[in-house]
Amino acid sequence: MSRVAKNPVVLPKGVEATLTAEQISIKGPLGTLSRPLHGDVKVVRQDDKLTFEAASASKQSNAMSGTMRALLNNMVQGVTKGFEKKLTLVGVGYRAQAQGDKLNLALGFSHPVVHQMPKGVKVETPTQTEIIIKGADKQQVGQVAAEVRAYRKPEPYKGKGVRYVDEVIVLKETKKK
Repeated sequence: MSRVAKNPVVLPKGVEATLTAEQISIKGPLGTLSRPLHGDVKVVRQDDKLTFEAASASKQSNAMSGTMRALLNNMVQGVTKGFEKKLTLVGVGYRAQAQGDKLNLALGFSHPVVHQMPKGVKVETPTQTEIIIKGADKQQVGQVAAEVRAYRKPEPYKGKGVRYVDEVIVLKETKKK
Protein backbone atom coordinates (compact mmCIF):
# COMPACT_ATOMS: atom_id res chain seq x y z
CA MET A 1 0.00 0.00 0.00
CA SER A 2 1.15 3.52 -0.76
CA ARG A 3 2.68 5.34 2.21
CA VAL A 4 0.68 8.46 1.40
CA ALA A 5 -2.60 6.51 1.20
CA LYS A 6 -2.08 5.00 4.66
CA ASN A 7 -2.90 8.35 6.30
CA PRO A 8 -6.62 9.10 6.33
CA VAL A 9 -7.99 12.53 5.35
CA VAL A 10 -9.71 14.10 8.35
CA LEU A 11 -12.80 16.19 7.58
CA PRO A 12 -12.85 19.27 9.84
CA LYS A 13 -16.07 20.75 11.27
CA GLY A 14 -18.21 22.42 8.65
CA VAL A 15 -16.95 20.20 5.80
CA GLU A 16 -19.25 17.62 4.22
CA ALA A 17 -18.20 14.84 1.86
CA THR A 18 -20.69 13.21 -0.50
CA LEU A 19 -19.47 9.91 -1.90
CA THR A 20 -21.11 8.21 -4.90
CA ALA A 21 -19.89 5.29 -7.00
CA GLU A 22 -18.08 7.45 -9.56
CA GLN A 23 -17.64 10.88 -7.92
CA ILE A 24 -16.84 12.62 -4.62
CA SER A 25 -17.86 16.15 -3.76
CA ILE A 26 -16.61 18.13 -0.79
CA LYS A 27 -18.55 21.12 0.50
CA GLY A 28 -17.11 23.68 2.90
CA PRO A 29 -17.24 27.36 3.85
CA LEU A 30 -15.34 28.47 0.71
CA GLY A 31 -17.38 26.46 -1.81
CA THR A 32 -17.89 23.02 -3.27
CA LEU A 33 -15.34 20.94 -5.19
CA SER A 34 -15.99 17.63 -6.93
CA ARG A 35 -13.77 15.06 -8.60
CA PRO A 36 -14.40 11.78 -10.40
CA LEU A 37 -13.12 8.73 -8.52
CA HIS A 38 -10.57 6.42 -10.11
CA GLY A 39 -11.59 2.81 -10.61
CA ASP A 40 -8.38 1.47 -9.04
CA VAL A 41 -9.05 3.14 -5.67
CA LYS A 42 -11.60 2.35 -2.97
CA VAL A 43 -12.58 5.38 -0.88
CA VAL A 44 -14.36 4.61 2.41
CA ARG A 45 -15.93 7.19 4.71
CA GLN A 46 -15.76 6.44 8.44
CA ASP A 47 -17.38 9.19 10.58
CA ASP A 48 -15.22 12.26 9.83
CA LYS A 49 -12.39 10.43 8.01
CA LEU A 50 -11.79 9.30 4.45
CA THR A 51 -9.60 6.23 4.02
CA PHE A 52 -8.05 5.00 0.78
CA GLU A 53 -7.26 1.51 -0.40
CA ALA A 54 -5.91 0.06 -3.63
CA ALA A 55 -8.63 -1.96 -5.43
CA SER A 56 -6.09 -4.51 -6.72
CA ALA A 57 -2.49 -5.49 -6.05
CA SER A 58 -1.16 -3.76 -9.18
CA LYS A 59 1.48 -1.04 -9.11
CA GLN A 60 -0.91 1.35 -10.91
CA SER A 61 -3.61 0.84 -8.29
CA ASN A 62 -1.13 1.39 -5.47
CA ALA A 63 0.14 4.61 -7.02
CA MET A 64 -3.37 5.94 -7.69
CA SER A 65 -4.43 5.36 -4.09
CA GLY A 66 -1.74 7.80 -2.90
CA THR A 67 -2.59 10.25 -5.68
CA MET A 68 -6.31 10.23 -4.84
CA ARG A 69 -5.52 10.77 -1.16
CA ALA A 70 -3.36 13.81 -1.98
CA LEU A 71 -5.98 15.25 -4.36
CA LEU A 72 -8.81 14.86 -1.85
CA ASN A 73 -6.67 16.32 0.94
CA ASN A 74 -6.07 19.38 -1.28
CA MET A 75 -9.82 19.62 -1.89
CA VAL A 76 -10.53 19.61 1.86
CA GLN A 77 -7.82 22.20 2.45
CA GLY A 78 -9.19 24.31 -0.42
CA VAL A 79 -12.77 24.49 0.86
CA THR A 80 -11.60 25.34 4.40
CA LYS A 81 -8.58 27.67 3.99
CA GLY A 82 -8.21 28.16 0.23
CA PHE A 83 -5.05 28.54 -1.82
CA GLU A 84 -3.21 31.61 -3.05
CA LYS A 85 -0.34 32.43 -5.38
CA LYS A 86 1.55 35.71 -5.22
CA LEU A 87 3.13 37.28 -8.29
CA THR A 88 5.25 40.39 -8.57
CA LEU A 89 5.99 42.63 -11.56
CA VAL A 90 9.60 43.74 -12.09
CA GLY A 91 10.27 46.40 -14.70
CA VAL A 92 9.80 50.10 -15.37
CA GLY A 93 6.18 50.84 -16.24
CA TYR A 94 4.91 47.34 -15.46
CA ARG A 95 1.56 47.64 -13.66
CA ALA A 96 -1.37 45.46 -12.68
CA GLN A 97 -4.92 46.44 -11.74
CA ALA A 98 -7.77 44.16 -10.69
CA GLN A 99 -11.26 45.12 -11.88
CA GLY A 100 -13.87 42.62 -10.74
CA ASP A 101 -13.09 39.32 -12.46
CA LYS A 102 -10.53 40.85 -14.84
CA LEU A 103 -6.85 41.61 -14.42
CA ASN A 104 -5.49 44.51 -16.47
CA LEU A 105 -1.74 44.34 -17.09
CA ALA A 106 0.65 46.89 -18.59
CA LEU A 107 3.73 44.85 -19.47
CA GLY A 108 5.62 47.02 -21.94
CA PHE A 109 3.60 45.95 -24.97
CA SER A 110 1.94 48.45 -27.31
CA HIS A 111 -1.42 47.24 -25.96
CA PRO A 112 -2.80 46.46 -22.50
CA VAL A 113 -3.23 42.80 -21.59
CA VAL A 114 -6.58 41.83 -20.04
CA HIS A 115 -6.80 38.41 -18.37
CA GLN A 116 -10.28 37.06 -17.61
CA MET A 117 -10.40 35.11 -14.33
CA PRO A 118 -12.28 31.79 -14.44
CA LYS A 119 -15.18 31.08 -12.10
CA GLY A 120 -13.98 30.32 -8.57
CA VAL A 121 -10.73 32.34 -8.81
CA LYS A 122 -10.37 35.84 -7.38
CA VAL A 123 -7.58 38.33 -7.98
CA GLU A 124 -6.32 41.19 -5.81
CA THR A 125 -3.70 43.87 -6.41
CA PRO A 126 -2.56 45.39 -3.09
CA THR A 127 -0.04 47.54 -5.00
CA GLN A 128 0.52 48.17 -8.70
CA THR A 129 3.33 45.61 -8.84
CA GLU A 130 1.79 42.82 -6.72
CA ILE A 131 -0.83 40.28 -7.78
CA ILE A 132 -2.53 37.81 -5.43
CA ILE A 133 -4.57 35.01 -7.00
CA LYS A 134 -6.92 33.16 -4.61
CA GLY A 135 -9.29 30.23 -4.93
CA ALA A 136 -10.43 26.90 -3.49
CA ASP A 137 -9.09 24.68 -6.31
CA LYS A 138 -5.31 24.32 -6.05
CA GLN A 139 -4.87 23.24 -9.68
CA GLN A 140 -6.94 26.13 -11.03
CA VAL A 141 -5.12 28.76 -8.93
CA GLY A 142 -1.74 27.44 -10.09
CA GLN A 143 -2.89 27.35 -13.73
CA VAL A 144 -4.13 30.96 -13.66
CA ALA A 145 -0.86 32.10 -12.03
CA ALA A 146 1.12 30.28 -14.74
CA GLU A 147 -0.98 31.90 -17.49
CA VAL A 148 -0.42 35.39 -16.06
CA ARG A 149 3.32 34.72 -15.71
CA ALA A 150 3.45 33.49 -19.32
CA TYR A 151 2.50 36.94 -20.67
CA ARG A 152 6.00 38.21 -19.82
CA LYS A 153 8.36 35.65 -18.30
CA PRO A 154 11.38 37.00 -16.37
CA GLU A 155 14.23 37.54 -18.80
CA PRO A 156 17.73 36.36 -17.79
CA TYR A 157 19.70 39.62 -18.22
CA LYS A 158 17.81 42.20 -16.15
CA GLY A 159 15.19 39.97 -14.53
CA LYS A 160 12.28 42.03 -15.87
CA GLY A 161 8.87 40.37 -16.16
CA VAL A 162 6.19 38.65 -14.10
CA ARG A 163 7.55 36.29 -11.47
CA TYR A 164 6.37 34.35 -8.44
CA VAL A 165 7.25 36.03 -5.14
CA ASP A 166 9.52 33.16 -4.02
CA GLU A 167 11.07 32.62 -7.48
CA VAL A 168 14.81 33.13 -7.85
CA ILE A 169 16.07 34.35 -11.23
CA VAL A 170 19.73 33.64 -11.96
CA LEU A 171 20.94 36.59 -13.98
CA LYS A 172 23.39 36.08 -16.84
CA GLU A 173 26.39 38.27 -17.39
CA THR A 174 26.29 40.42 -20.52
CA LYS A 175 28.74 39.89 -23.39
CA LYS A 176 32.11 41.57 -23.01
CA LYS A 177 34.16 42.68 -26.01
